[in-house]
Amino acid sequence: MLRRVFKAALILLTAALAALFIFGPGYVDRDLNRLNQSRFAAGKRAIALHRTLAVADLHADTLMWKRDVLKRADHGHVDVPRLAQGNVALQIFSSVTKTPRDQNYDANGSDTDNITMLAFAQLQPPRTWTSLLERSLWHGQKLDRAIARSSELLVAVRTKRDLAVLLADRAKGKPTIGALFSVEGLQNLEGKRENLERLFGAGVRMAGLTHFFDNEVAGSMHGLKKGGLTPLGRQLIADMEAKGITIDIAHSSHQAVAEILAQVRKPVVSSHGGVQATCKVNRNLTDQEIKGVARTGGVIGIGYWDGAVCTTSPQSVAKAIRHVRDLVGIDHVGLGSDYDGATTVEFDTSNLALVTQALMNEGFSEKEIAKVMGGNVFRVLAQNLPE
Repeated sequence: MLRRVFKAALILLTAALAALFIFGPGYVDRDLNRLNQSRFAAGKRAIALHRTLAVADLHADTLMWKRDVLKRADHGHVDVPRLAQGNVALQIFSSVTKTPRDQNYDANGSDTDNITMLAFAQLQPPRTWTSLLERSLWHGQKLDRAIARSSELLVAVRTKRDLAVLLADRAKGKPTIGALFSVEGLQNLEGKRENLERLFGAGVRMAGLTHFFDNEVAGSMHGLKKGGLTPLGRQLIADMEAKGITIDIAHSSHQAVAEILAQVRKPVVSSHGGVQATCKVNRNLTDQEIKGVARTGGVIGIGYWDGAVCTTSPQSVAKAIRHVRDLVGIDHVGLGSDYDGATTVEFDTSNLALVTQALMNEGFSEKEIAKVMGGNVFRVLAQNLPE
């Protein structure tokens, strides 16, 4: 009798694990990365203009999910076929290594983690189950393998020369798409300054200091203490600038942002978010912070989800962009989608002409639109990337 009960329990456990591995990751991906049909459409003039642009997106979390980025998916927001359709010249792919349970914008501790179960359910290498650093290294390997399999459609951007070649090829009509690797929160250093070298070796060329909780580097806008830079954080600012890693202030606390802006000597970015003037959410930037980013020569990436612009309409995106332009000039604003970052949006990367249309509706000139849609990001990277 006990043997039969044990056997039945084992069968049920096996079935449950099989369901977790086969269906779980895909279900979570579909549930968190939603795409609602937009009620807006781009006109012929906007579509024609969009096709002439070199588009750059500062932030997408696609590497977190168990997808083949080279194949068009029936869910989520980003893959190479949709990047090509949206005329994207450069996609910055972020590595997410840890998120707290019951994640919120106001206050989160660092004692829980959703990504551990995701790494296990996706059957990632066991080293990624217990190490945040290994999770980022794994994401870098995923991106490198996709680039290697892409028949030169997807190319790595790690140096100034890589960027120049990409833009030259795009100008000649080649459909090449650049991929730059970033990390969302330096908790993946696991408190060790020397691990930055390992991330750099894996291709990291942009890094946000924090994500949804305070870490050993800095306080998060969503953390418990929301403090400034730690001594390690101040060391890392200098290290990143020396290496050619662009510093990303997204998710950093107001105090940390002020201290970062006071220390840096190169342009910074806020890779994804909004501005409080058009959407008063605590994670969005104040006018003072916008001016601080502009003083570095940096760029603010405007997102497309409701936490960034308070609706999901392309017109709300354009209004946030207009505020930054009117406050500090057209050279300091760009796109930062937060695609595949557990966000719900009205348009995926294949339909970015909707943003071009919205900017036209707001009275932006074609020259201004070209800067917003990619030119400003390329300028910052050309200044920051290593030789």
